[in-house]
Amino acid sequence: MKLSASPCVIVLCAVWVRTLGGSPSEKHSLFYIYSALNKDVDLPGIHQFTALGLLDDREIDYYNSKEQKKIPKQSWMMEKMQEDYWEKGTQSRKSKEQWFKVNVEILMKRMNHSDQDLHVLQWRHGCEIDEFNNGTVTFLKGIDQYSYDGSDFLSFDNSHRVWVAPVQAAEETKRKWDGVAILNQYTQGYLEKECVDWLTKFMEYGKETLRKHSPPALYMFAKRSRVAPGKLTLTCLATGFYPKDVVMTIRKSGTAIPEHLVTSSGVRPNEDATFQMRKIVDIPEKENVQYDCSVTHSSLKEPKIVQWGEAPDTTPVAVIVIVALLITAGVLCVIFVLKKRNIIGAGCLNGEDSDNSEYSLAPTGNDFTRNFSE
Repeated sequence: MKLSASPCVIVLCAVWVRTLGGSPSEKHSLFYIYSALNKDVDLPGIHQFTALGLLDDREIDYYNSKEQKKIPKQSWMMEKMQEDYWEKGTQSRKSKEQWFKVNVEILMKRMNHSDQDLHVLQWRHGCEIDEFNNGTVTFLKGIDQYSYDGSDFLSFDNSHRVWVAPVQAAEETKRKWDGVAILNQYTQGYLEKECVDWLTKFMEYGKETLRKHSPPALYMFAKRSRVAPGKLTLTCLATGFYPKDVVMTIRKSGTAIPEHLVTSSGVRPNEDATFQMRKIVDIPEKENVQYDCSVTHSSLKEPKIVQWGEAPDTTPVAVIVIVALLITAGVLCVIFVLKKRNIIGAGCLNGEDSDNSEYSLAPTGNDFTRNFSE
């Protein structure tokens, strides 16, 4: 995924959807985030190497190159996982830290980039499942993707068991990695089996926290459009809901407005581990019709509806819960302020865990048996 260039790098983890209201199944995901710089930066909370685990958009563990220790971020992780899990996890993270240090230098040389500038290598890795009411689990997809300086570099095609090189600089790595069939076999096996096993195990361990449902608060308000004279910008806001799957529809006289006419923020995180979503549409300022907003969510027995009349909305701005997009490095995001270059992060890097690297083919469990070099 690509983000537009900016003097500030904001790596946002938009993690995947959960349950739709009325659906017989719930979607769950397990992802790990790895981000490495070619050198240290003098910024608070920013480290040369960072790794964290995300289960259904909640941080479960964290590691950075300063503390060099994998630590639990959920109380149930601390209670359920034995001490040797954290000890082995720490060693695994240290191994990855060294791998990233070597490979970011390899890519810098390949790109003819100077080590005087700041560069970032990222990896995202994990899996998504559907869990049905009867307890059965279906694998949905696995993701294993690398980016360098904000551009997609290499990703694994799970269906065909090959690597995809979107840029010429990645082709030699693709040829090398595809040339070792057992590595691709292992990667596919991890995504489809081992990752799913750990995901379901973690879901069981943290079920009281993870399965707690919170209903959305729903608001509808409008203001005069800044760009369209004679128009109002009508907004529907749902906030404070968990899990993150939600269906929102703005309706005119009881009929849904076509989605191509509506602007959506998508589902975004709040500071309290709940979510929010808003949809916006421009409407005539003087129109004698009824608009409403309908939201369906797994916490609701029936859709929740709020109406907006002819008069412009007077709902105080204070009722809106602002999304927490800039979270500390220990949570979901990493912010790099780059003065010399406009470098961006191509999304969050996710990785495996069970403390066996997806590249750990040796019986000893050595991490990352391949790199980007020829």
